[in-house]
Amino acid sequence: MNEPDRQPTLEGSLVLLRPSTAEDWDALFAVASDPLVWEVHPAHDRWQEPVFRAYFDAGIASGGALTIIDRATSAVIGSSRFDNWEPEADEIEIGWTYLARSHWGRGYNAQIKSLMLDHIHRFVGTAVFTVGETNIRSRRAMEKIGGILREGIHMRLMAGEMKPHVIYEIPRPVRKPPGA
Repeated sequence: MNEPDRQPTLEGSLVLLRPSTAEDWDALFAVASDPLVWEVHPAHDRWQEPVFRAYFDAGIASGGALTIIDRATSAVIGSSRFDNWEPEADEIEIGWTYLARSHWGRGYNAQIKSLMLDHIHRFVGTAVFTVGETNIRSRRAMEKIGGILREGIHMRLMAGEMKPHVIYEIPRPVRKPPGA
């Protein structure tokens, strides 16, 4: 099985996703420094510079971080990531996504996830999304794009403590042969 391309350049009508680099720090921290971006997220302290620095550095080190750019303005509006590839399970995690509040509820997140899913499903059968159990905003977003809730609660370290999360999955769509 070939390793998935975790840092593609993806382009839609609203956004361009490209590999994140160390030079993206200032622009990404400018978006992430808004405490309301993280208000319902289990890592509610990620707006603080030292906390965001650790998150940013981990994203760069992961080899799967993507910077999100608004095509209309060329402004950096957030980030997302492919990580935790599990070849035996034929799945990879999509997550660590955050967007500037100015781009919430306007179709940006749906397009970002659609571009990422279309890309990664060429390599793996299932994309998984780990969401804080009480993060209703993200859970609703997952349901809107067809996420299927897996059974169980999974604990993950966030903001210095273990916090409960749920996992959604989106399998590769079944392609019907022509004429079927």
